[in-house]
Amino acid sequence: MSDSQFSTKQIARESALSTNKVLRNTYALLSLTLIFSAVMAMVSTTMNVGYGASLACTFGALALIWFVLPRTAESGAGVAVVFAFTGLLGFGLGPILNHYLSMANGGELIATSMGGTAAIFLGLSGYALTTQRDFSFLGGFLFAGLIIVLLAAFAGIFLQMPGLWLAINAAVIMLFSGFILFDTSRIINGGETNYVLATTGIFLSIYNIFTSLLHLLGFANE
Repeated sequence: MSDSQFSTKQIARESALSTNKVLRNTYALLSLTLIFSAVMAMVSTTMNVGYGASLACTFGALALIWFVLPRTAESGAGVAVVFAFTGLLGFGLGPILNHYLSMANGGELIATSMGGTAAIFLGLSGYALTTQRDFSFLGGFLFAGLIIVLLAAFAGIFLQMPGLWLAINAAVIMLFSGFILFDTSRIINGGETNYVLATTGIFLSIYNIFTSLLHLLGFANE
């Protein structure tokens, strides 16, 4: 074997090990943050937190990922920021969960939404891991879709159309399902080497799929 062939194989091996490490760290941190977020949601539900506090938590979480996380993602402090971010989002779910728990079958709706979200995540991430396809081509479509959904949601505040609200939630589920494929593919193919940022992206997808699925099921129930 020539030196160049050995060097190429060595580089490929090191790249594969690095990718596997990022993937392991991402799923490990994701599991912990999901548990932490669920605990914070339970605390918020028990405390019967109002919608004002929920909105403040959401803005606080956005401030963390916009202004703090980019500066700390390469250090150990980034992990603490991710826990703070996911904890705030989880705590902010309290009023929404209490709204659905007030229904006769509210617990069943929440459990079904959790199960559906888990099935979507496991199915899509498993597909990306098994096929190892490069879904980077979805980036432009997903970004454009996100802008359209945000504009539609803003319009929905004023229009108050139930049909539009249903369409937005269905679009959110499809959009963030695409983000799961996109983010997982980036890790596998070396496009994302920071497990803190990877965890944040996938957590956001899971969070949005869960809330939108819950809204759809709740609307059907009502």
